Amino acid sequence: MVKISDFQIKDVVNVFDGKRLGNIGDIDINLNTGKIDAVVIGGSGKVLGLFGRDEQIVIPWKDIIKIGEDVILVRFRDAGNGNYLETEVK
Repeated sequence: MVKISDFQIKDVVNVFDGKRLGNIGDIDINLNTGKIDAVVIGGSGKVLGLFGRDEQIVIPWKDIIKIGEDVILVRFRDAGNGNYLETEVK
Protein backbone atom coordinates (compact mmCIF):
# COMPACT_ATOMS: atom_id res chain seq x y z
CA MET A 1 0.00 0.00 0.00
CA VAL A 2 1.28 3.45 -0.93
CA LYS A 3 0.16 6.71 0.67
CA ILE A 4 -0.41 9.95 -1.24
CA SER A 5 2.13 11.64 1.02
CA ASP A 6 4.74 9.12 -0.22
CA PHE A 7 4.13 10.35 -3.79
CA GLN A 8 4.33 14.02 -2.83
CA ILE A 9 7.91 13.84 -1.53
CA LYS A 10 9.30 12.21 -4.68
CA ASP A 11 10.82 14.32 -7.46
CA VAL A 12 9.15 13.92 -10.87
CA VAL A 13 11.74 13.70 -13.66
CA ASN A 14 11.12 13.86 -17.40
CA VAL A 15 12.90 11.04 -19.29
CA PHE A 16 13.01 13.09 -22.54
CA ASP A 17 15.40 15.74 -21.18
CA GLY A 18 16.25 14.63 -17.62
CA LYS A 19 14.76 17.79 -16.10
CA ARG A 20 12.98 17.85 -12.77
CA LEU A 21 9.33 18.83 -13.32
CA GLY A 22 8.51 19.29 -9.64
CA ASN A 23 6.58 17.33 -7.06
CA ILE A 24 3.12 15.81 -7.21
CA GLY A 25 0.62 18.19 -5.71
CA ASP A 26 -2.55 16.25 -6.44
CA ILE A 27 -3.87 13.07 -8.02
CA ASP A 28 -6.88 12.45 -10.24
CA ILE A 29 -8.82 9.37 -9.15
CA ASN A 30 -11.55 7.72 -11.21
CA LEU A 31 -14.36 7.26 -8.69
CA ASN A 32 -15.97 4.50 -10.75
CA THR A 33 -12.89 2.29 -10.88
CA GLY A 34 -11.00 3.55 -7.82
CA LYS A 35 -7.83 3.82 -9.92
CA ILE A 36 -5.51 6.79 -10.40
CA ASP A 37 -6.06 8.39 -13.82
CA ALA A 38 -3.39 11.09 -13.59
CA VAL A 39 -0.98 12.95 -11.34
CA VAL A 40 -0.85 16.74 -11.14
CA ILE A 41 2.39 18.63 -10.69
CA GLY A 42 1.80 22.08 -9.24
CA GLY A 43 3.18 25.11 -11.04
CA SER A 44 6.14 26.91 -9.53
CA GLY A 45 5.64 30.35 -8.03
CA LYS A 46 6.75 33.46 -9.92
CA VAL A 47 8.54 36.40 -8.27
CA LEU A 48 8.03 35.17 -4.71
CA GLY A 49 4.53 34.05 -5.64
CA LEU A 50 3.27 37.61 -6.13
CA PHE A 51 2.42 37.39 -9.83
CA GLY A 52 0.63 34.07 -10.02
CA ARG A 53 1.75 30.57 -10.76
CA ASP A 54 2.76 28.58 -13.83
CA GLU A 55 0.29 26.15 -15.32
CA GLN A 56 -0.11 22.81 -13.63
CA ILE A 57 1.21 19.77 -15.46
CA VAL A 58 -1.18 16.84 -15.68
CA ILE A 59 0.47 13.53 -16.49
CA PRO A 60 -1.76 10.53 -17.28
CA TRP A 61 -0.97 7.41 -15.29
CA LYS A 62 -0.04 5.56 -18.50
CA ASP A 63 2.85 8.03 -19.03
CA ILE A 64 4.48 7.20 -15.69
CA ILE A 65 7.40 4.93 -16.51
CA LYS A 66 8.83 4.05 -13.11
CA ILE A 67 8.20 4.89 -9.47
CA GLY A 68 11.40 4.60 -7.48
CA GLU A 69 12.32 5.28 -3.87
CA ASP A 70 13.17 8.96 -4.47
CA VAL A 71 12.01 9.74 -8.00
CA ILE A 72 9.13 9.21 -10.44
CA LEU A 73 10.13 8.94 -14.11
CA VAL A 74 7.58 10.22 -16.64
CA ARG A 75 7.21 10.81 -20.39
CA PHE A 76 6.55 14.53 -20.91
CA ARG A 77 7.30 16.80 -23.85
CA ASP A 78 7.14 20.61 -23.58
CA ALA A 79 6.13 22.08 -26.95
CA GLY A 80 7.29 25.62 -26.20
CA ASN A 81 3.90 27.19 -26.90
CA GLY A 82 2.09 24.81 -24.59
CA ASN A 83 2.61 21.55 -22.81
CA TYR A 84 1.64 18.25 -24.30
CA LEU A 85 2.33 14.65 -23.58
CA GLU A 86 3.98 12.36 -26.06
CA THR A 87 2.50 8.91 -25.93
CA GLU A 88 3.99 5.74 -27.29
CA VAL A 89 3.06 4.82 -30.84
CA LYS A 90 2.00 1.20 -31.03
